[in-house]
Amino acid sequence: MPSIDLSGKVAVVTGSGRGLGLAYAHALAAHGASVVVNDVDEAVAEAAVKSIEEAGGRAVAEVVPVGTTEAAERLVNRAVEEFGRLDVLVTNAGILRDKVLWKMTDEDFDAVITTHLRGTFTCARAAAVRMREQGEGGSLILVGSPAGQRGNFGQTNYAAAKAGIAAMARTWSMELGRANITVNAIVPVAATAMTETIPAFAPYVEAMRGGEPLPDLLRKGEGFGTPEDCAALVPFLASEAARGVTGQAIGIGGDKVALWSHPQEIRTAYADGGWTPAALADAWPTSVGAEPQSVGIPAPKLPEA
Repeated sequence: MPSIDLSGKVAVVTGSGRGLGLAYAHALAAHGASVVVNDVDEAVAEAAVKSIEEAGGRAVAEVVPVGTTEAAERLVNRAVEEFGRLDVLVTNAGILRDKVLWKMTDEDFDAVITTHLRGTFTCARAAAVRMREQGEGGSLILVGSPAGQRGNFGQTNYAAAKAGIAAMARTWSMELGRANITVNAIVPVAATAMTETIPAFAPYVEAMRGGEPLPDLLRKGEGFGTPEDCAALVPFLASEAARGVTGQAIGIGGDKVALWSHPQEIRTAYADGGWTPAALADAWPTSVGAEPQSVGIPAPKLPEA
């Protein structure tokens, strides 16, 4: 098995004070990278740094909410000032403002788009500028979600942002390829403050916190595990072992890793001279519309209590 050695590399992980972001920061540090931890809560950020240092890693904290160009430049500048360079960016920071469409306010929508979508854009842009100046390549690891791949009830803002992030990964992989900068979206599934609210998962998460392992029906069947399970993907994508991996959406959780397909045409039909509304209505049920695509995140296939 190839060695994953990130010694000498420097990473910024947004939203890394707790949960998945903290797991990503720990995994990068454990493989030799120096890490800039980011959170909006200073105490949380400093505690994260302390935990990394106690494990033998190197880290500093930069307390700022992502979204603005100023925040992105602060994060990149902190990496350069403290460690001399920037090689890896993980855009994990995010918030939720879940509501159905007719109840979602402008503020609910804008807050999530600002943090997730604009925050990914501004941080990636600042990182790309620095990496291109260095001339030694780098890795942008954008954090997506199953909601962005399939939609999710009550998450107009979040699903739209995460879908946009996957599209950014594909676009930037083309734009930054000549600079040897890889860009991928990861799609993690783990026991977090958000997923533990799902009724089907709640008893298993509670048992896990009591010391019981998650069963295979979750770890393999649902690809659902701990944040640490998801974290393995980040050092891999940041390493030379993944230098040829770019423009991909990669799911991970529990014991499962998966490659998500990109949207593509699956059925076609043709009409000489073009289509009329009536011709579409006639052809739809037996041609392109014969097998409509499903939407939403599939319900967990768990035994009934």
